[in-house]
Amino acid sequence: MKDSTKSDLPVALTLAGSDSGGGAGIQADLLTFAAHGVFGTTAITALTAQNPDGVSAVHPVPAAFVLEQAEQVARYFKIGAAKTGMLATSEIIHAAADFFEAHREIKVVVDPVMIATSGAKLIDDAAIATLRERLIPLASVVTPNLDEAEVLLGEKFAWRVNPKTESGEISESAEKLADALGVPVLLKGGHGVGDDVFDALALPRAQGGFDSFVKHPRIAETNTHGSGCTLSAAIAANLAGDACTNLAEAVSRAVDYVSAGISKPLPVAGDRFIAHL
Repeated sequence: MKDSTKSDLPVALTLAGSDSGGGAGIQADLLTFAAHGVFGTTAITALTAQNPDGVSAVHPVPAAFVLEQAEQVARYFKIGAAKTGMLATSEIIHAAADFFEAHREIKVVVDPVMIATSGAKLIDDAAIATLRERLIPLASVVTPNLDEAEVLLGEKFAWRVNPKTESGEISESAEKLADALGVPVLLKGGHGVGDDVFDALALPRAQGGFDSFVKHPRIAETNTHGSGCTLSAAIAANLAGDACTNLAEAVSRAVDYVSAGISKPLPVAGDRFIAHL
């Protein structure tokens, strides 16, 4: 007799923090998985008190419990892909790396949540070092924004001050970061300037170098809280099933999905808006 409790859908896992406001973190990830026809599972790394205006408190989950959550999911489900979001401590990052090292069959999208929109660091230098040394080498793709990419590369992108041909500049920077990290990178251009947003996908030069970029009009006056979480979750959802044949296709579909959501916002709390994805 068939076990009806197991999902016939592709399965994805999110290791991320909980957003009490519902717009980011595991809440956004689960909505995104469902929108892509993927069964979503979770390993919660932190509880947060927040809304789209900001975060007032963070309560990290013990690293051993993060690992046990993920292992329980893997004991029951065949996980096609996973994404990581907020990993608040070095110990939690080690736990995530331990899990993915033991389950190399899982495609991993690492969203290196390190820098807030305000520019403040969300994790300390030890945690950033652990992220780079242990978790990023296991990634199928890493999805930093421009500020996070500068931290990972250890240098500023001079072209951000006065971009001339942003598509070429961000592509070169993505390739340079992919070389430094040794894994594919999707460098997100949302924190840049100009009328258009360019997201550049690059592989290390030994694997082919710059691959492609996706261009979308910059959409102003919309609260994009959670858009980075949603993008990495959408990539994982596309990689979890058989709909996409390669990483570039998964990325392109995910960027289009997020852009469509931002362009059709859902009004909440009066004049505030969040992406309706």
